[in-house]
Amino acid sequence: MKTTFQYGQQHLTTSIALSIAKDEIQGVLTEETREKVRASASAVEKIVANGKPVYGINTGFGPLCTTMISPDQTRKLQENILKSHAVGVGEPIPIDISKVMMILKIHALAKGYSGIQEATLDRMIWHVENNAIPVVPKQGSVGASGDLAPLSHLFLPLIGLGKVHYKGEVIPTEKLFQLHQLASIPLGPKEGLALINGTQFMAAFGVKVLERFYNILAHADITGAMMLEGLLGSIKPFSSELHELRPYAGNQHVAQTILNLLHDSEIVHSHAACARVQDPYSLRCMPQVHGASRNAWLHLKQILEIEINSVTDNPVVFDENHTISGGNFHGQPIAMPLDYACLAASEIGNISDRRIYLSLEGDTPGVPKLLLKETGLNSGFMIPQYTTAALASENKGLCFPSSADSIPTSLGQEDHVSMGSIGARKALQVIENVEKILGVELFCAAQAVDFHAPLKSGKIMTALYEHVRTKIKHVSEDQIMYEDMETAIQMIQSGELLTLAKEVAEKEGLALETSWSAEFDRY
Repeated sequence: MKTTFQYGQQHLTTSIALSIAKDEIQGVLTEETREKVRASASAVEKIVANGKPVYGINTGFGPLCTTMISPDQTRKLQENILKSHAVGVGEPIPIDISKVMMILKIHALAKGYSGIQEATLDRMIWHVENNAIPVVPKQGSVGASGDLAPLSHLFLPLIGLGKVHYKGEVIPTEKLFQLHQLASIPLGPKEGLALINGTQFMAAFGVKVLERFYNILAHADITGAMMLEGLLGSIKPFSSELHELRPYAGNQHVAQTILNLLHDSEIVHSHAACARVQDPYSLRCMPQVHGASRNAWLHLKQILEIEINSVTDNPVVFDENHTISGGNFHGQPIAMPLDYACLAASEIGNISDRRIYLSLEGDTPGVPKLLLKETGLNSGFMIPQYTTAALASENKGLCFPSSADSIPTSLGQEDHVSMGSIGARKALQVIENVEKILGVELFCAAQAVDFHAPLKSGKIMTALYEHVRTKIKHVSEDQIMYEDMETAIQMIQSGELLTLAKEVAEKEGLALETSWSAEFDRY
């Protein structure tokens, strides 16, 4: 039997949201939550019956907020808002992100402040559990009244419109209804507005950003440690006494992680008495650079946990006599941290590219220029660094903060917008590029380590190096490289190196976790 999560009651984390999306945890509505939902819907019905103007319940939307809607038209109003606001363009967002959007919205509405019907929530849960996931275009939200356009597309299927991803196909909702003998949900007063006001598009992207950002941070420490060995770098800059003098959690965690990875390395010990005074920044400043990005990740995690447990629609219904039309849907609180995370992720790729370049210079004893013994006829590893330079440069262009921009909409009613949806998509794009850069670093670092044989690293790094070599062979002359690069990139994306490192550490009784792992090793 699956573990259950109680929508609207329990504290949602990004990892729980992802687990529900992966069908590992089942989200449920308790009777207590259902009572709150029914009470909120009843309050809205009473507002309509009383005739007192309340935004979005018996008035128009945006600049039409002073236009009264008659009681017999309030339900039609809610269908109209879904239709008129479904104006997204571009390719569909990934299915898993669309599914997380639905999960986050269920949790927010189930808190009982939105006037949503119980039947509407049940249908949303049905979509999640049956993997009938609405098609949502990626462009069109300015992140102000929340994510109006994408959320409208997400909920068109409730009224029999739009399209869904179902069993490997994209089908019209009408066909889905036929397959399962379903009918449209008759939306009650305020329901359309409750469905499309909110930050669930940018928050769902944020959940995915957090997951994949975590992965590149963990693997940057691994590829960086392997490159440090390959280039005979010093481990002194990772000493705990140094970082206690500047005690950022991220810096200390990275420094200790790299020391743990390189524990008992013959390669490191082989040059303990060398004359080199210090290494370039891309090696010795990994704790400071990787650590700063980890601190940004931690900030994003903290912000997202608040966001995904919040009520972000409008107006908020406390009871029939107490409603507030405010701005909880405004995306600024997460738009800015997402921009910060985008920059922080880009820097991981930036410093990785510098380490790749450093590995080609031929300044490390025993490691030839361009990582190949015979060059001239052979270009060696010269050109893979072109690829990482291109990716790093592309990321720099993507780092302009979306939240620094605002274009007024809704005839000036929404005169400041967050653009958080754009920042969220950019952050994920940057992370995808960094995964590729780290894959190339892994490819180059393993090649550099080859030249120190028969010396070996410690047990953890030796296992990682040997795992790489089961899939990617040493390069001795020019060959097609993109296939090996793709293999290395896949190793980064899959998380298999981190999994292997943990398995070896546990088996051998070695330290891999640090005093800060509880903060940085979960999302």
